[in-house]
Amino acid sequence: MPDGNNRETIAALMRMLLIEDNQALADATREYFLNLGHPLDWAGSVEHAERSLSFDDFDLLILDINLPGRSGYQLLQSLRAAGKRIPVLILTARAEIDDRVSALDLGADDYLVKPFDFRELAARCRALIRRERGDASNELQFGNLTFNLATQSASVDGRPIELRPREVQLLELFLKNLDRVLTKDDIANRLYTFDEAYTPNAIEQALTRLRRQLADSSLIIKTIRGLGYLAHVDD
Repeated sequence: MPDGNNRETIAALMRMLLIEDNQALADATREYFLNLGHPLDWAGSVEHAERSLSFDDFDLLILDINLPGRSGYQLLQSLRAAGKRIPVLILTARAEIDDRVSALDLGADDYLVKPFDFRELAARCRALIRRERGDASNELQFGNLTFNLATQSASVDGRPIELRPREVQLLELFLKNLDRVLTKDDIANRLYTFDEAYTPNAIEQALTRLRRQLADSSLIIKTIRGLGYLAHVDD
């Protein structure tokens, strides 16, 4: 289990982009990940995906191969040619070994064949994020606060604390950005998808509830007036 010296490596909160032309599958995937507390945006084509990637940052791409117009292979190839190292998980009905080899040789980080179990997809995404950030364990320690990436649960001095999904997202975001000021826009960009409506007041309410639950923990979330919020672990 990592100690306080490794706390900057947390990276469970996943802002993902799904590139998939099957809307029913995309809707089901988005709902599943949102229920886990992970914002997931959807693009139905390579062109749509490129527009999304041009003005927002994502932690991971879930990419189909067979898409209208340009293929997933072509998007993957252009990303790697441009030096972009974002993790890419191929999600496709193409199960032949040649397809797997081609995708991996082009720079894909993982390959999952349809039909699939959402639990496996989520686990593979977590593993890719951990590998990208250098995390070896799902359970991380921050003073007397323990956070489990897989179960999305937290405890203080071994006592579980009850967190709503949005509070879990906020906690992960602050743990990932310790000692760094986050504005409300920073928080909104990481916690909400393109089509989710939010207000600054909603963020403040979630933060108030999170602070209340963390009252006895080593994690202090400070308000930096006029700038935003800063999380610090008091060892």
